[in-house]
Amino acid sequence: MMSATSTSLQELIDRADERALAAAGLACLDRCLPLLAPEGAEVLRPVWAAVARGDGAAWGEAVAKARVELADEGEGAAESAAPVRAMLDDAPADWTEGPLRDWTRTCSEAALGVHAALDATGTGPLHAGELQRQQAVLESAAHGPTGLRRARDLSTEGGRVLRAVVSRRARTA
Repeated sequence: MMSATSTSLQELIDRADERALAAAGLACLDRCLPLLAPEGAEVLRPVWAAVARGDGAAWGEAVAKARVELADEGEGAAESAAPVRAMLDDAPADWTEGPLRDWTRTCSEAALGVHAALDATGTGPLHAGELQRQQAVLESAAHGPTGLRRARDLSTEGGRVLRAVVSRRARTA
């Protein structure tokens, strides 16, 4: 059975338009990207710009370019990078509601899974923080271009948190 919080997240995804869906899926990818490419956040900048403009053609081009630029990243990386690679590889080239909604749902689940796997208790503060960020991104992105700045800031913050967790684990391993 889903918790009330998970249901709220799914309801937000169900109500989102193309721009909010693209922002939400991209934010999940952006927050988890440190597992695949620790210094790769800049690669997603053109994708964020396409979302801000609501430009479907630029979206498809920017996603394709990000795939190429990150093609060699994560080879030999930890198993935790596999869902991040899948998020990038599965990003739809088409700026249409159906494919974006499906991708966003998949990214949401993958990002929550990544955070749960890195969380000491499975559903502790790291997982809870990711769930809250996802909801906040969808709520912010629902306000159009003006809310995208907040969505991007939340994504950047989440990426920093994940990098810190991974770094701490590497030092104690």
